[in-house]
Amino acid sequence: MQQIMTVGHSNHDWLTFLSLIKGAGVQTLVDVRSKPWSRQPHFRQKELAKRLEACGISYVFLGDKLGGLSDDPVTDYRKMEKASGFLAGIEQLLDIAGQAIPALMCSEHDPLTCHRFLLISRHLAGKCGVQPSHILRDGTIERQTETEDRLMVGWGKERDLLQSRSERLTAAYRLQARKQGILL
Repeated sequence: MQQIMTVGHSNHDWLTFLSLIKGAGVQTLVDVRSKPWSRQPHFRQKELAKRLEACGISYVFLGDKLGGLSDDPVTDYRKMEKASGFLAGIEQLLDIAGQAIPALMCSEHDPLTCHRFLLISRHLAGKCGVQPSHILRDGTIERQTETEDRLMVGWGKERDLLQSRSERLTAAYRLQARKQGILL
């Protein structure tokens, strides 16, 4: 089974970030930021690629296909995940995962507030049968189902005898997306 990780660079210094991804066994960093720029120079695209290469970690930019920003006035993840570019990016990601352990990288430290969870990981789990794992800020590895459980708890959807887990999870995803101004 393919292993795919995710990570948020947050405001980490370079050595802390490198320790997080190396500690998780990441071999390829897949940058899924729509705009691969950061206030911190070591997370700007060219500098990041150079530093990773020096450490033996491949860098791939897929933010043009898997980025979370839209040109539309309202970001609609339902629409985005059906787009040919997004689907091509997923195929590229799955190809990479067949050869190495990739980590999808964006800026947010908590996957719950990032498109790498709300859009990409949800799609991978629901449509591709791949269960990503999320590298948290403290280095803990959280499986997709654990992150989803945390999402449901956050929205009070963890227990409802009248709804299935799938229904509760769908409702929690929609509430989280709405909080961020996204359609789902």
